[in-house]
Amino acid sequence: MAATKHAQAIQQDSQTYLTEALFQLLEKKTLSEIKITELVARAGVSRMAFYRNYDSVEDILRQHFAPKLTHLFDNVIFEQSDTVKYDDMQAFFDAFASELRLSLKAHFEYVIRDLFTENMARYYANWPNLSPEQLKYWQVFMTNGVYGIWREWLLTGQKESLTDLHALIKKLQASTESAL
Repeated sequence: MAATKHAQAIQQDSQTYLTEALFQLLEKKTLSEIKITELVARAGVSRMAFYRNYDSVEDILRQHFAPKLTHLFDNVIFEQSDTVKYDDMQAFFDAFASELRLSLKAHFEYVIRDLFTENMARYYANWPNLSPEQLKYWQVFMTNGVYGIWREWLLTGQKESLTDLHALIKKLQASTESAL
């Protein structure tokens, strides 16, 4: 039992070191320029430690961003109170704005967008009154629209309040839905 906890602690430490090292390297290089040899040297772990935890460098980014996006969407999907939802969203976006800028500079925005798309599919999975074909296009349309709005809002300094932005998205969603 103690050995298992120790092994888990070592694994968690390796993941933490690799994540921190990756973000340090991304400040100076694009994702495609970072080699595993360089990453593990920066993290102070072995190549084996990398491969025990990840299949690719992108997996580190997925592991970093997935719980954050999933938590954000869970608040909406499971209809948390507006206070909880907006507080969590504001905290997420405050931290995420700099990460989004880094993702553009270091060419890994596609990882974030893929995770966003997966969560939007969860959100719209059982949208009422749509055929399977309509639902497929509805998800694509809404995913691209909402992601584009969030992206623009974050990159231009979050000038509008989160409440106003959310109200706009709801209005656009309702208008689009009524057009169907």
